[in-house]
Amino acid sequence: MRKTLRSLIVGASFSAVVLPAPAALAAKCGSDASGFAAWLQAFKQEATSRHGLSSYTVSAALNGVTYDAQVIKLDRNQKSFKLSFDEFYKRRVNNALIKRGQTLWAQYGGLFSRIERDYGVPPQIILAIWGLETGYGSGSGKMQVVRSLATLSYDCRRSEFFTRELVAALKIIEKGDKSPEDMRGAWAGELGQTQFLPSSYVNYAVDYDGDGKRDLIRSVPDVLASTANYLKQKGWRPGEGWGPGSANEAVLRDWNRAEVYVKTIGVMAEKLEN
Repeated sequence: MRKTLRSLIVGASFSAVVLPAPAALAAKCGSDASGFAAWLQAFKQEATSRHGLSSYTVSAALNGVTYDAQVIKLDRNQKSFKLSFDEFYKRRVNNALIKRGQTLWAQYGGLFSRIERDYGVPPQIILAIWGLETGYGSGSGKMQVVRSLATLSYDCRRSEFFTRELVAALKIIEKGDKSPEDMRGAWAGELGQTQFLPSSYVNYAVDYDGDGKRDLIRSVPDVLASTANYLKQKGWRPGEGWGPGSANEAVLRDWNRAEVYVKTIGVMAEKLEN
């Protein structure tokens, strides 16, 4: 799973507008579907009382949501980051991906220049992330993000972490950036062409095309600028390299904590320059 290994980048700040009564606190986690409906009902109450979300948003997003056993299976079967660098790189990068990235660099040259001016992040780094995450937007995922996050929030393995992400997903809907039905992405809740977790979407997404919405699913300007903004906010140093031991390599580790992934971003970025 792509961003769950970089997922400790969470950190959306959720204000408790009204302190919840004990009855409003979410039910205990579970290991199968048997307690999911009760948990979901309790979470709905908590979402409005504790996190300040409107009842309209909560109902629109969560009514009819069911437990997804497939998500749990996927969560328990993450193996790609255990590969060696050579194995990982071979699986994820090929000449076609590099050539496609170079074509997109030429196509969006003006946009990349503006983003580098505004955020200090070079095109090849953004392109490498874009290509690795979703093949430049071709594989953003089709799973229902709210359902996936509700299932993972209820599941005991990382309930607290995914509950924060579920609240963040509801905040995206409440703000009007995306509708509930448009919240489709990867199985662990990542959204958009560079696979932002909802908390990162809330904290770092930008409306770069000026249409009033931060759309990381369909707006290429929003996708690329938001990715650059994330790296900038994490401490990216303009004009510096990203080799081993550098400050910028440490920023890439904030993007994804897997050693093989960080190295792949760097190597792919260099190949895109050729």
